[in-house]
Amino acid sequence: MHRFYGIQDPQDPSFCFLSPEDAAHAFRVLRLKAGDEAEIVLEGRRYLSKLEPPDRALLASPLPSTEAALRITLFQGIPKGDKMDLIVQKAVELGCDRLVPLQMKRCVSHPDEKGAARKRERWQKIAREAGKQSGRCLEMEVTSPISMRELPKYLSPLQKLCIPWEEEHALSLKAFHDMHPDISSLGLLIGPEGGIDPEEMDTLTALGGCAVTLGPRILRTETAGLCALSALFCLYGDMEGMA
Repeated sequence: MHRFYGIQDPQDPSFCFLSPEDAAHAFRVLRLKAGDEAEIVLEGRRYLSKLEPPDRALLASPLPSTEAALRITLFQGIPKGDKMDLIVQKAVELGCDRLVPLQMKRCVSHPDEKGAARKRERWQKIAREAGKQSGRCLEMEVTSPISMRELPKYLSPLQKLCIPWEEEHALSLKAFHDMHPDISSLGLLIGPEGGIDPEEMDTLTALGGCAVTLGPRILRTETAGLCALSALFCLYGDMEGMA
């Protein structure tokens, strides 16, 4: 079923407008017609809907939420090249709540303010399209890149900070889950190519971060976060079927 984003009709809450981009795609490209069914994502909820050209849809019935109970913010050490494109896309598909690009000592990429703004715009567009494809109810936010000094204010709303680190060999994600089975919000921090500098790890530990192992193999930065997200959502019960 085709999926589109909606904007509430202020005159009639049983209807919504499609975004201009989605309306053009639905009626000009896909050539959908009046009465055709589609899934509409509106204000964090999904609806089975019937389309009404040129730009509206009738919200016929609500659909189950696809959002994870555990809200994970991924702090990703900025990788080089276009690796972040893949990370953003797959983090959305897996259910990540927010992605914060993090400038760390071993980052190769150091975009200036203008370059960072362009990258963020690109990443947010990727997140939006991935959310539509994967049936997300909420659009994952991609923030502007931040420095380590700015990190504490982003951590303050989160209950725990989990840090996969190649120097940790004992504490697994399963053990982390067993220690914190009832949390509802979590930070997951992944270092860039070259890993996390020891001084940065000391800072993160002082901020309450908990180092964990992802196993005996060294994972690339674009693999580590996606591996950890998958494992955490599985451990916290998000990879079950919808009721």
